Amino acid sequence: MKRGILPAAPPRPWSSAVLLLALAALAAASFASLPLQWTALFSAAALASGGEFFAGFAPPELALPFVRKTAWAAAETLSMSALGTLLAVAAALPLALPAAGRFGAAARGAMRTLLNVLRAVPELVWASILLIAAGLGPFGGTLALALHTAGVLGRLFADALENAAPLPEHSLRANGAAPTAAFLYATLPQTLPQMLSYTLYRWENNIRAAAILGVVGAGGLGQMLKYHLSLFQMQKAATVILAMLLLVALVDALSFALRRALTR
Repeated sequence: MKRGILPAAPPRPWSSAVLLLALAALAAASFASLPLQWTALFSAAALASGGEFFAGFAPPELALPFVRKTAWAAAETLSMSALGTLLAVAAALPLALPAAGRFGAAARGAMRTLLNVLRAVPELVWASILLIAAGLGPFGGTLALALHTAGVLGRLFADALENAAPLPEHSLRANGAAPTAAFLYATLPQTLPQMLSYTLYRWENNIRAAAILGVVGAGGLGQMLKYHLSLFQMQKAATVILAMLLLVALVDALSFALRRALTR
């Protein structure tokens, strides 16, 4: 190649252009089909009523008994998210093994179908079903988080196992190692940091989901927020919202620090 002459760029596949055009057409169709009333949203009456509504949240309720009650509800929300995530991990790893094709194609298809069902049902729907059986309180919400998160993490764990380099495990098995030992010493260490990163990320999401699940009676901050909003106790609701924001920010910072430590 002559100096100063750059090689020609490789031709881009036509499928990328078709995909971009399809996405653009979908976005245009969405705007055209939805009755988006932007003028009503930004009208003077809407802005005045919205300002009056938000003014009712100030100042937040800071009486010590209510702050203690809010802190206890925040601890309950945190416990729901942590326990739900741990239960999901305990279920996701054994489900991910057959979903990764380690027990044949039939088991892979059946297990991936189960994981699809678990994660396709939202946490609110799981909570509504489980609260009928388990009663009101954090127990049903914890199980709802565990079921949905098990479906998400099971699929992510299975993909990580399938994408792991097979040569180390094959080498151990060729040298006489048992299949379980070869998996534990060769494949699992490759995927464990990625699995831990997925788990921490899902814990962040479950904090937000646990706060929302209280709306259907699963306890925690969400149940407090629904109660005070239904009684138009806006200042108390503002305190609950601030507690939600602080809890999410705390867990986000902790999860980020742990993920950074895992990738070093």
